[in-house]
Amino acid sequence: MTVVRFLALRLAGIVLVLLAVAVVTYIVFYLLPADPARLSCGKPCTPERYAAAQRYLGLDVPWFAQLWNYLTGIVTGRSYGSGAGLISCPAPCFGYSFQLSTPVTELILSRLPVTASIAIGAAVLWFVTGVTGGAVAAVRRGRALDRAVMTVAIAGVSAPAYLVGLLAILLFGFALGWLPTGGYEPLTEDPGGWFLHLLLPWCALAFISAAVYARLTRAELIDQLGRDHIRTARAIGLSESAVVVRHGLRNALIPVVTVFGLDLGSLLGGAVITEKVFSMQGLGSLLITAIGTTDLQVVVGVTLFAALLITLANFLVDVVYGFLDPRVALG
Repeated sequence: MTVVRFLALRLAGIVLVLLAVAVVTYIVFYLLPADPARLSCGKPCTPERYAAAQRYLGLDVPWFAQLWNYLTGIVTGRSYGSGAGLISCPAPCFGYSFQLSTPVTELILSRLPVTASIAIGAAVLWFVTGVTGGAVAAVRRGRALDRAVMTVAIAGVSAPAYLVGLLAILLFGFALGWLPTGGYEPLTEDPGGWFLHLLLPWCALAFISAAVYARLTRAELIDQLGRDHIRTARAIGLSESAVVVRHGLRNALIPVVTVFGLDLGSLLGGAVITEKVFSMQGLGSLLITAIGTTDLQVVVGVTLFAALLITLANFLVDVVYGFLDPRVALG
């Protein structure tokens, strides 16, 4: 029952966080900066046309009723207008883009494969290289290999994402001609092209993030290797590799996994800079375009969807954290 209680509390926390994000996002984008009805009214925007736009968008009711309609629409779907002009938005309805004449959910799902391909591939690469580099540096503490790994890590932490991406394009795309400089090929249509087009974005993101993971892994593993249970493991005759991997690295990975979940969740919400640098149309590009055109339905929908991904990633991290350290679930 302890595990069930642990999971139930985490799921309840996800619901509360998403509800808070939905309320704040809706209020900020719908009530403060702009009037969606006036944006849809056209020119000239007469009082009659403005009132019709309000009724069509469901904005002719108090703000709390608008928020309730938006939240229930995510679960049950909703419709806009009536008669011949009726527009249906099936559940889960994150809004409807009247500028693009498409439900926001469809726009998100059409861009999600691009962002997910970038995020998951880069995350695996930076986690493996970062943890491996940090572990090697910790074991070789104070030696040449340790200093080399930390030098590269400092360079990665200091480098802006756009600069790394542009340098990668310049070197491997234009100078050497080894890899495509941008664009995206769907995995289902051309697996080889999919891999080649994503290799530069993966490496650019991994170079930056792996540096953080290497520094964090090194610091945590050095701390673990100085503890009493490590000395006990060595005293009973365990091999150095078993001591480092089984008793040191496993405990050192707990904070690393926590950071990994946060980073992956944030990246799944849209790798804005990377998508722009490599000319990929993912969630980040969708959000930036919507902000530029004041498409508030898309802005709110993508923001809430990104928050959903981040909270789910945090939930998975909590589950993994509980396996690595059962005291978390028992607490």
